[in-house]
Amino acid sequence: MQFDTRVVHDGQPNDPLTGAISFPIYQTSTFSQAEAGAPMEYMGRTLSYARSENPTRTALENAVASLEGGAFGLAFSSGLAAVNTALSLLSAGDHVVACRDLYGGSYRLFTKVYARFGVSFDFVDTTDAGEVERSLRPNTRLLWLESPSNPLLCVTDIAAVSAIARAQGVLTVVDNTFATPYLQNPLALGADVVVHSTTKYLNGHGDVIGGAIVTDDTGIRDRLKFHQNAAGAIPGPQDCFLVLRGLKTLSLRMERHCANAAKIASHLSEHGLVERVYYPGLPSHPGHAIARRQMRAFGGIVSFVLRAEVEASRRFLSRLRVFTLAESLGAVKSLACHPPSMTHASVEPEVRRAAGVADGLIRLSVGIEDAADLVDDLDRALEGVPAGTRRPRAHCASTSLAPAT
Repeated sequence: MQFDTRVVHDGQPNDPLTGAISFPIYQTSTFSQAEAGAPMEYMGRTLSYARSENPTRTALENAVASLEGGAFGLAFSSGLAAVNTALSLLSAGDHVVACRDLYGGSYRLFTKVYARFGVSFDFVDTTDAGEVERSLRPNTRLLWLESPSNPLLCVTDIAAVSAIARAQGVLTVVDNTFATPYLQNPLALGADVVVHSTTKYLNGHGDVIGGAIVTDDTGIRDRLKFHQNAAGAIPGPQDCFLVLRGLKTLSLRMERHCANAAKIASHLSEHGLVERVYYPGLPSHPGHAIARRQMRAFGGIVSFVLRAEVEASRRFLSRLRVFTLAESLGAVKSLACHPPSMTHASVEPEVRRAAGVADGLIRLSVGIEDAADLVDDLDRALEGVPAGTRRPRAHCASTSLAPAT
């Protein structure tokens, strides 16, 4: 079946017990057993305690796995809970190579938590396959990618760097939140593990927090499943239901997100007050050709920097009326964000700037509203921004972090 059919049907059948066409919310903490140690089987899972299994969660896990073309899916209470579970594959003394500009919450978890436990990280330009290969060590265990990345929308050749990692026994993890399974399938490109914040496009309506992991590897799945159950960062059945409901319109929403973002990126790139636009759909983007090859379209996120100073960026954000100034992304409503003070505030300023994240960077999560209204809103906000000049910042830089002592 094609994606548009699978997104409605796979993983979420009509309820086997009642025939309900919307899979039910199994709002329960535990399940009865006919006798001690003999729990019932349902949907291929053993039901004993809802932290371990819940049918609504099973439906979501199967649905996301199907859309990513993977064999196994696991759902979590947040995107960072999924990231944390993927990191549970590591041990003290292990090394991780990660893309240099990535979600601030992931960077915080890497550097402020796992570094304390003896895991070391190198943040490199993963768009340069040679730099990735040079960064791998004998103790490297994970290659961590975002493509497109957050917030600069850098595009990594997933197939190329996954092959390099695999040749040295390194697992590749791809955070596919920005692209979604509709636009990109990292497992098919050679990745071993895919991570999602289901809070974003998979739910799509800004009313849930959640995460997911997909893999084809039975051994990896068993290790991650053990951690899911042992740590217990699982989503409630209501949250799973909301993501399942959102999934049904994923392809329809992504088509509008992508179309609107392309129009806005093109418009901003021609505006005299805009110094630089980051969007893989622009032919001027350094990763445009790779994005065309490994993505079905270019996504709904546009980042840009104004020629004026930082305070002008804040003034611009305060004048928006259709875009809402807020963290997060991927909802039907358009959002605007200032990463240095919001999503990436936990990244040290010198590290953030070295990675190319300018102090005045603005990230737009382009929603599904009428594109003309969105463009008009941006233009009105830009009218209040004074013209100015600033020195271009480097797009790429490299940083390292050794284990904390």
